[in-house]
Amino acid sequence: MTDRLPDHPAGTPTGLDDPHYAAFAWARFRAIMAWMVLAAAICVAGVIAGMAHLQGPLHLVTMLAVMGGVGGSVMMAGLLMGLVFLSSGSGHDEDVTRIE
Repeated sequence: MTDRLPDHPAGTPTGLDDPHYAAFAWARFRAIMAWMVLAAAICVAGVIAGMAHLQGPLHLVTMLAVMGGVGGSVMMAGLLMGLVFLSSGSGHDEDVTRIE
């Protein structure tokens, strides 16, 4: 299946209203989020390793703060970018400009 919406006759669902395309779009969103979980874990591990190298052993609270701050920031960025791709790929951006 392609990332572009096919032209549908009037009255048929388009974008996320089409169940088949919605399943494809949400699967693609979940795949993006799975990669972002991996990216967040790598970033958190790198920051914790770097801090431990520079400062010595870290307390549990410090590691949890890094996980929340760095991991949360990476996941939030991935979530927002994934939603942008979902909105653009499903035709919702174009629907805003259509006035019926």
